[in-house]
Amino acid sequence: MQVDLRDKVALVTGSARRVGKVIALELARQGVNILVHYYRAEPSEARETLQEVKSLGVDAVGAAADLSRDDGVEALFAVLEERFGRLDIVVNNASVFQRGDLLDVSLEDWDLTMAVNLRAPFVITQRAARLMAKNPVPGGVIVNICDQGVDGPWKARPHHGISKAALWSLTQVSALSLGPAIRVNAIVPGPIMKPAGRETSDEAWAMKGARSALHRTGQAEDVARAVAFLCREDYITGELLHVNAGEHLP
Repeated sequence: MQVDLRDKVALVTGSARRVGKVIALELARQGVNILVHYYRAEPSEARETLQEVKSLGVDAVGAAADLSRDDGVEALFAVLEERFGRLDIVVNNASVFQRGDLLDVSLEDWDLTMAVNLRAPFVITQRAARLMAKNPVPGGVIVNICDQGVDGPWKARPHHGISKAALWSLTQVSALSLGPAIRVNAIVPGPIMKPAGRETSDEAWAMKGARSALHRTGQAEDVARAVAFLCREDYITGELLHVNAGEHLP
């Protein structure tokens, strides 16, 4: 059975820009009210996203929070409860995406990556589950945005890949532990948006897409539609959905 998403409330972490913004806008098109979370994004980017979300006829509020700190997560939920008083959807999208050789990864970089990519989704899952239990009809859905580290060792991004592999494990444990009221799934995006902070030529980007089964790159909207699908379809939990043109295939 499909869930009617109209008037639901969603927390989308890291949603002021890039893929998180596109996810927030897609959910808003489905009638979902949105908490737009941001930290590294400029406040002007968050304001622009809020305006775009509200223009789709739903309610929205922004909240800046450092998810590497537990008090940042608590501040986020304080805003959420004050504005909406309920929670139906969580998209754990915010991420630290560092490169580096395994022997060069500092403990500081390791701790930051694990704090944002794994600890924060864990704490958010706990807080969300308790709030979802208070809904008029208890329950909700959580979607974790993973990465290719789920599919095997990622030499160029060792700490990032490990954190995302662990996030997939958290997804499975959460699906078992929180069902039947709460469903928990994960998505592995492929080459849908050029990496931030790096110069990537159009030719190099096209070559990356050419290595996939579909021989092309995608768009952030592909991931956003997949998120909305997992939110609507109430017989899916513990699922890892690759939205990557078959990039994970050997």
